[in-house]
Amino acid sequence: MQVVILCGGLGTRLREETEYRPKPMVFVGGRPILWHIMKTYAMHGHKEFILCLGYKGEVIKDYFLNYQSRSSDVTLRLGQRQSIEYHSNHDEEDWTVTMVDTGLKSMTGSRLRRVIPYLREETFLMTYGDGLTDSDVNASVAFHHQHGGIATLTAVPPLNRFGHLALNGSRVAHFEEKPLSSHDFVNGGYFVFDRRIVNYLDEGDDCVLEQAPLSKLAHDSELHAFRHTGFWQCMDTLRELELLNRLWESGEPPWRIW
Repeated sequence: MQVVILCGGLGTRLREETEYRPKPMVFVGGRPILWHIMKTYAMHGHKEFILCLGYKGEVIKDYFLNYQSRSSDVTLRLGQRQSIEYHSNHDEEDWTVTMVDTGLKSMTGSRLRRVIPYLREETFLMTYGDGLTDSDVNASVAFHHQHGGIATLTAVPPLNRFGHLALNGSRVAHFEEKPLSSHDFVNGGYFVFDRRIVNYLDEGDDCVLEQAPLSKLAHDSELHAFRHTGFWQCMDTLRELELLNRLWESGEPPWRIW
């Protein structure tokens, strides 16, 4: 199943790091957080990625264009018949990575709409480029097919400031982005979507997925929540980045399933 990852935001709350690189390329345990997210999906069998680029997208392109040489011992023959020989393999040999420029200032829904032409299947996965979890991706896919709606999001216990979900069973009866008080579950991302989502996405740069599209999906009884009470952590601030690095250095980071 194809995986869309939003990688184009400015990451202004983590300006100490994002001054020089896009937030998905900020390192956790010596690797970009984007790599950790992709490894999670790959361990569930989903190895075809579509990256929605924007701010400093060239950093992500350079990383993957040079991934083989970064990950292998190399013999380089110089001269007019230049050749490169790689001496070792890596676990990402069978990944497919499509990188799409979705605009410098585009909002989340606009970025998603612009990669719809790259999708081959009716159902696809999507997440943000700054959150880690040990949620069972395949269980959320099975849940999505069971309820038959257009959209499934992974609902997690709140850390702070994320979209409030009013749940009626599994159906999301109401969606409110960034409420002022804490609630039982919030939007943790890790979505499963049908291509019909395109009917809820406006053209232009200003379509914010977490506002009108998700609210209308909830109003139409097309948005459902896959509840996850295990590990989930975003990386919005320097404090959260330091937390993720401490968890990695502990030797037992809760999101690592590889």
